[in-house]
Amino acid sequence: MQPNQPPERSGRHAFLVGAGILLSRIVGLVRLHVFARYFGLSDPGDAFTQAFRIPNFLQNLFGEGVLSASFIPIYSRLVAEGDQEEAGRLAGAVFAILALTASVLVLLGVLATPLFIDVIAPGFHGAKRELTIRIVRVLFPGAGLLVMSAWCLGILNSHRKFFLSYTSPVVWNFAMIGVLVAFGRLMDEPRLAVALAWGSVVGSALQVGVQAPHVLRLAGRLHIRWDTRSAHVRETVRNFGPVFISRGVIQISAFVDGMLASPLGAGAVTALGNAQTLYMLPVSLFGMSVSAAELPAMSSVVGEEAETAGYLRGRLDAGLRNIAFFIVPSAMAFLALGDVVAGAIFVGGKFTEQDAKYVWGVLAGSAVGLLASTLGRLYSSTYYALRDTRTPLRFAVIRVALTTALGCVCALWLPGWLGLDPRWGVAGLTASAGVAGWVEFTLLRHALNRRIGRTGLPVRLVASLWASAGVAAAAAWAIKLALGPHKPQLVGLAVLCPYGAIYLAMTYLLRIEESARALARIARFRR
Repeated sequence: MQPNQPPERSGRHAFLVGAGILLSRIVGLVRLHVFARYFGLSDPGDAFTQAFRIPNFLQNLFGEGVLSASFIPIYSRLVAEGDQEEAGRLAGAVFAILALTASVLVLLGVLATPLFIDVIAPGFHGAKRELTIRIVRVLFPGAGLLVMSAWCLGILNSHRKFFLSYTSPVVWNFAMIGVLVAFGRLMDEPRLAVALAWGSVVGSALQVGVQAPHVLRLAGRLHIRWDTRSAHVRETVRNFGPVFISRGVIQISAFVDGMLASPLGAGAVTALGNAQTLYMLPVSLFGMSVSAAELPAMSSVVGEEAETAGYLRGRLDAGLRNIAFFIVPSAMAFLALGDVVAGAIFVGGKFTEQDAKYVWGVLAGSAVGLLASTLGRLYSSTYYALRDTRTPLRFAVIRVALTTALGCVCALWLPGWLGLDPRWGVAGLTASAGVAGWVEFTLLRHALNRRIGRTGLPVRLVASLWASAGVAAAAAWAIKLALGPHKPQLVGLAVLCPYGAIYLAMTYLLRIEESARALARIARFRR
């Protein structure tokens, strides 16, 4: 695409990504609800939650984030230029590299699992530690399969086939839900946790299977072989390194959070995992959807440097507005109505309303950096489109170092200073990560503005969004108080639906164009 052409709106592609993510996340929330029903905030629940982080480290390290930064920009450019032969060679070479590397790391991971557990969960001892080791060893092969699923996603996204790539996790979630429903009443918690790990492996294979036929059709000239002679393959590998390190340090930060949470009491790790899952819902729906839709479009632009910079500014600013319109009310809901959100999703069986209030405290900490993290994703995608993977790496290292330092203070020492139960240190972990997220976002924006010109959100828009969310939250809080004690799921509907409606009405009255577009889309859907 030439930069002097009017930029195509990313709205349709972002909507497809968001719809796919929404569907998979809804099923994922069902899985979490069923998981909470059978495990509550228990030691086996902690074991599974923390065990799941280790294979996820491999998936995230080699998966979507790294491929988005190193593979998609180059592959998208080749597809846009019509060079199907070279595109197929690049895709096949990346597949071979990923398959070999992931296989070796899966084998090493299975063998070295006890060492990993001692590092990331020093607070786990005895039967809890042994159960975590068993679960990790089952999960590792499934993580290798999910790496290949991320490769499929890269191919599909480059060809603008967004919906399938982001709905494929539905089958993975269904596999795990099936295990919980089938065996939840027949097994004790430790055995059920191991069975659930096997269900995850089966779901991983199914997730690859539903994408593979479409990938083979799109990448018709695919040559799966080890090939490092191609200049495009070498560039992808060079870009892979900095992003690999960047994703690695971010994943290490997640491990540090789990490590710091592990000695804070039974259920602390599970509560952290529950809050992080809720936190990732708006990040995925609104931050990832816009970033994923924009990356191929930004990567495909060709032209003079000044024209390209103007084109990128236009797309970036539009994407930032779209993200902020949805993320601001999400952050306000986590902060003011987190008990309603957690109660509607998790309460049932062994998960109590008191547990939901604890998760709310952890979730409120996450709200601190929610907007910064989602906006930062789009800024990082812009760097990747410019073939610059080193600048985001530098800032990611700063973010992780700051998160770790603040997390140690807030999780281990601050509750004691304030006379609080040590379990509330988990809320300090999420809040410290939010502060570090704002630092990273500020650095990303400042450096990119020096490169392509001024970008960012208008102050008036940000103030209007927060004011609208505040008014909506106050009204929703009044509804919650008027309702009194009722079934959490019914309270969730009665409180959160008016909250969203009031926010939309307020932003429409303030003439925020994203609100008008959202209402128009709702009207078309109803017809």
